[in-house]
Amino acid sequence: MLYTVTLSPSLDYTVWTDKLTAGAVNRAYDTRIIAGGKGINVSVVLKNLGCENTALGFTAGFTGAEIERLLKESGVDTRFLRLPQGNSRINVKLSGEEETEINADGPFIPPHSLESLFDMLDGLKSGDFLVLAGSIPSSLPDTLYLDIMTRLKGRGIRIIADASGSSLVSLLKGEPYLVKPNHIELGEIFGIKISSPEEAVKYAVALQESGAKNVLVSMAQAGAVLVTQDGKRFYCCAPKGKAINSVGAGDSMVAGFLAAVSQGESMENALRTGAAAGSASVFSGSLATKEAVMELMPDIVVKSI
Repeated sequence: MLYTVTLSPSLDYTVWTDKLTAGAVNRAYDTRIIAGGKGINVSVVLKNLGCENTALGFTAGFTGAEIERLLKESGVDTRFLRLPQGNSRINVKLSGEEETEINADGPFIPPHSLESLFDMLDGLKSGDFLVLAGSIPSSLPDTLYLDIMTRLKGRGIRIIADASGSSLVSLLKGEPYLVKPNHIELGEIFGIKISSPEEAVKYAVALQESGAKNVLVSMAQAGAVLVTQDGKRFYCCAPKGKAINSVGAGDSMVAGFLAAVSQGESMENALRTGAAAGSASVFSGSLATKEAVMELMPDIVVKSI
């Protein structure tokens, strides 16, 4: 079974304008409200690719109820814990000549609600996949992802951790099945600028040496690299297309990779599917559909590096 955790899901309100001018009245030519959050994005794309999964996390208030309604409408199974106070956050995505995001703080998560989440996770079984994605709310310990991995250690649960910066570094000791930084985030960890697939591989191996079993690095238009726990190193190109919106692209890549791996496909094909899913989201301006992913697959070549 596949599970995702989104600690602070949101309603994402996306506004498209021809041009965004600060201090002036701007007219939108399109708007959209969707359920957001990195784990939720992974769940939606997994469902689009035909993979049943369950989204876990916390919701609160009328916005939380709408998040759950939207996910149910899209066919995603949810087991969110309702918080006693507050409202789930609303994030604003402004898409004009450039992309601008305004992300709100989420509601307070009390200790007893966190314990309820732990109880849920204790029910996972050997062979399950668990995606931990997104920032950790300020009301929770910043070691939470590592705490979860430590709690589940030795039970055969494969954990995919999508974090960045010091949060990513700190959880490596939990030996996650997969981490997926982009090349900018990977470079920031080591204080360098990564400009080639070969450099990405070099520093992905360094993350492996610190505990990660598999490392997937997205490099935007330059493609992606994958370093596997059995010592293989792969590179794939990025398909060509017009970028409309990059929100959710990394989450879509995680979902595509996980969809392939969970169905017993090779690591090479998991990389190809992940790259296709990420690009499909960028080119469509919404989360990748199966049809869009399949259309891009023939254009993505994977090779050893």
